[in-house]
Amino acid sequence: MSQFLELLKDYRDFIPDFQHLLEHLKKPFPVYFRFNTIKIDLLEARGFLQKEKVKFQDTAIPELVKILSYRHERPLLSYHLGYIYPQALSSCLPVLALGPKPGEWILDLCAAPGGKATYIAQQMEDKGFLVANDRKRNRITSLLSNIKRLGITNTLVTQGRGEHLSLPYSFDKILVDAPCSGQGRYRLDPKTGHIKHVVKGKTNLPAIQKALIKRAYDLLRPGGILVYSTCTLNVEENEEVIQFLLERRRGRLIQFQLPVESSPGITSFKGKKYDRQIQFARRLYPHKIDSVGFFIAKAVKPGPENGPA
Repeated sequence: MSQFLELLKDYRDFIPDFQHLLEHLKKPFPVYFRFNTIKIDLLEARGFLQKEKVKFQDTAIPELVKILSYRHERPLLSYHLGYIYPQALSSCLPVLALGPKPGEWILDLCAAPGGKATYIAQQMEDKGFLVANDRKRNRITSLLSNIKRLGITNTLVTQGRGEHLSLPYSFDKILVDAPCSGQGRYRLDPKTGHIKHVVKGKTNLPAIQKALIKRAYDLLRPGGILVYSTCTLNVEENEEVIQFLLERRRGRLIQFQLPVESSPGITSFKGKKYDRQIQFARRLYPHKIDSVGFFIAKAVKPGPENGPA
């Protein structure tokens, strides 16, 4: 616990019910399944899962259920048939913020292993055009496998550094689910008392994140929507990246609704003041939603239909 307090000591003032968060981190992550409506409708999917003796309960997202119990010793046929995708509740939320529609042109800049990309395709009803990009070859393999298993046909997979991705077209909507320090995934190991899921290494993540969000914004058509998300609580990787975008480009943040409890973005930290628009971003804390902690911000690129920034 002291290790966790040291890592997040600067966040105590803005995380609601901080003591509750500490207690919550002693519990394992719950399991969620997303029904893949490209292959099966919701009613049929629920019945199929019940036949496999899986006990579940509904969530605030119609396609997502929380798993209460199932027999781990045998593989689920519903998984192999592409009827379900194991996915954290909070991992679905950036897609809901993006609001994909059938027929749109959409880019997922950091797509592997494919949870958000395949959910985008599902929201598009497998119509339109989705580019799912990732920089690492080994992650591309899992991305391709999931796209094929879920029966998705509207998606082009590309491999390249998102910061320098060159494509001959612009997009209606872009998701940047950026690589991050993963603080929203922290859990306390009950045996050792140490924190699990700590990202090691000294990579300059904010620099990478800023380069990704800037490139994504430049690939948007005028009037297009950009959603930036991470699974970390780190202000330097969240609010400061959005501040960078607002300063370097003419975009503006817009408000959006989520079906779960969330908190506003931070507008000041360690003596720094951020643009007041950043309060439109949403912070999702593990103990409030019973899932991975997340940060989500939504921006629009000014165009004729939405006016100047």
